[in-house]
Amino acid sequence: MEAIILVTALCIFIFLGAPVGIALAVLPVVYILLTGELPLSTVPYQMYEALASPPLIAVPLFLFTGELMNTGNITERLLALSRELVGRIRGGLAQINIVLSMLFAGISGSAVADTATVGTVMIPAMKKSGYPPAFAAALTAIASTIGGIVPPSIAMILLASGLGLSVGALFSAGILPGLLIGMLLMVTVYVMAMRDKYERYTEPFRITVFVRVVAEAIVPLLIPVVLVGGIALGVFTATEAGAITVLMALVIGLVVYRSFSWSSLAGAMIRTTKLTGSVFFILAASGPFGWLLNRVGALQWLEGWLAGYAGTPILFALALVGFILLVGTVIEAVPAIVVLGPTLVQACVIAGYNPLQAGMVIVVGFILGAVSPPVGIIYFTAAKIADETLEKVAIALIPFMLVEVFAMFLLLWVPGFSLWLPALFGFTKF
Repeated sequence: MEAIILVTALCIFIFLGAPVGIALAVLPVVYILLTGELPLSTVPYQMYEALASPPLIAVPLFLFTGELMNTGNITERLLALSRELVGRIRGGLAQINIVLSMLFAGISGSAVADTATVGTVMIPAMKKSGYPPAFAAALTAIASTIGGIVPPSIAMILLASGLGLSVGALFSAGILPGLLIGMLLMVTVYVMAMRDKYERYTEPFRITVFVRVVAEAIVPLLIPVVLVGGIALGVFTATEAGAITVLMALVIGLVVYRSFSWSSLAGAMIRTTKLTGSVFFILAASGPFGWLLNRVGALQWLEGWLAGYAGTPILFALALVGFILLVGTVIEAVPAIVVLGPTLVQACVIAGYNPLQAGMVIVVGFILGAVSPPVGIIYFTAAKIADETLEKVAIALIPFMLVEVFAMFLLLWVPGFSLWLPALFGFTKF
């Protein structure tokens, strides 16, 4: 009963417009004041514990890398490469949108940053070429979820911190699922483009142009290669990788492209500070709320409920995916991953799944929640850029969200998508 009251109160706070971090921190305070069982100092202590994890140091470093890459006009070079790769397929701009999100994902680590960066470039271009604004916004929103799946994923770092898993193992586990979702979205867009006769890039293919755009884009694309390769081979830790990627981004912007100015660097630092503050505030507030859910037995109940379906894989998959999607509609990805992620992974382990495989399904599902109406921040961001009503964007999202839900089931039923690369790098057995 206490757990139901807590969750209901949290949902009410969120729907009334209270910041998620405030709602998460206030409820434990109210509980302690009403029960008198513990001192109020329990709340700040739990907030400290939530942040006392060395891998979290990598979060602001990867956020800063993404900001530097965006400031350094990298998007235009990745856009040119995406156009040469897939622009001549029917629905060319839509296909470019997906590939651009996949390329940018390997640099930013944030689905929201992906939406804002790619969206400001691609949504106006798609609208100008005759795509419905709702379609452009929905596609941009769903494609940006890849930014939270492939390395350097902030969501992966948070989950690894909560589980005590290797960040490198989760990073390597995210590569193939990210490619899988991108390919499924491209197939879906192709079918829709053939039906609705969307445009395609008609400029003849020239090998000289292709070589030039590859050469211009290859330097920033080295960042995810160095990142994953260095961590997987044990050359450096995730935190050290974050520092190295910042250094690479600075060299690219200052020396290779010479696109940085003091004002642009200062702007990148300010935006990174704001993003880091918002993420860490929610992360800290998730600590006492997760502690409270554990104290009243909610997390134990959730684990037991899911474990009850362990003997029937189909029912377990339906229960797990359904629960993740339901939570994702009302709670942001960061607190959901921090508070519920470890419990859900443990339930999956009881059901016979590898922790890395389970972690991938959970990350994909909770990031999809950021796209889901009614409170998804990515959904809001894309709709605002497209200047379209939320209702129309929500309808346009349906086929794309179904594709990503299908991908979640594939990740559960085909372990190779999540485990092949980690096994290749020696993180697990497969």
